[in-house]
Amino acid sequence: MAKTVLITGANKGIGYETARQLGEAGHRVWLGARDRGRGEAAVQALRDVGHDTRFLEIAVDDDASVRAAAQRVMEEDGKLDVLVNNAAIPGNYAGTIDQGLEDVRRVYETNLFGPIRVVYAFLPHLKAAGNGAIVNVSTGLASFGVMTDPQNPFYAVNLLGYNSSKAALNAVTVSFAKALAPFGIRVNSVNPGFVKTDFNNHTGHRTVEQGAEILVRLAVSDEHGPTMGFFSDDGPLPW
Repeated sequence: MAKTVLITGANKGIGYETARQLGEAGHRVWLGARDRGRGEAAVQALRDVGHDTRFLEIAVDDDASVRAAAQRVMEEDGKLDVLVNNAAIPGNYAGTIDQGLEDVRRVYETNLFGPIRVVYAFLPHLKAAGNGAIVNVSTGLASFGVMTDPQNPFYAVNLLGYNSSKAALNAVTVSFAKALAPFGIRVNSVNPGFVKTDFNNHTGHRTVEQGAEILVRLAVSDEHGPTMGFFSDDGPLPW
């Protein structure tokens, strides 16, 4: 059965590839982006190959923008089956003691408060769908189990704002999963891996196709799918 999906931060990278794969499978995708020009160009590229994709202007760090986006989706569709909270920023890549509070605050506004803001705004849409799902895009850098292991290849990637904002997002996933279970809404976090995108100046070793796989898998899961979990395409990850 075709689903209606919103993906934030989807004009490029993993978000765009997730939109492409879901559209190819016959689902309707709201491609969310804060930049209208880039978002509309991305949508047109997908429409050109026959996908049912619509542009949705949404800046996840802005209350008014999120409210307006939610109103439009409700007016045009009346429900939302899947929300993929993908929009995120890395911060200034400074070391922990040099990053500065203002940059950490800016990262949290997008990476943590953004998904919370979007969930609150789109909760009526997810409830209306009757069997909704939320996929929060996290990272292996958010895992305490991974990042406290000196043998892990990413142990030294110590980005205060980014890592901690995503660890907090994982906690938010658990909290929403508990609260929304009575409504049949599944909530999970995913780690797409070290994907080659603009986000890391194309230094990743995984393709966007590989990175999007776990997002797509959880987006299309049915009512028997998992909830309150943290997953990569290899399976569950330690919190």
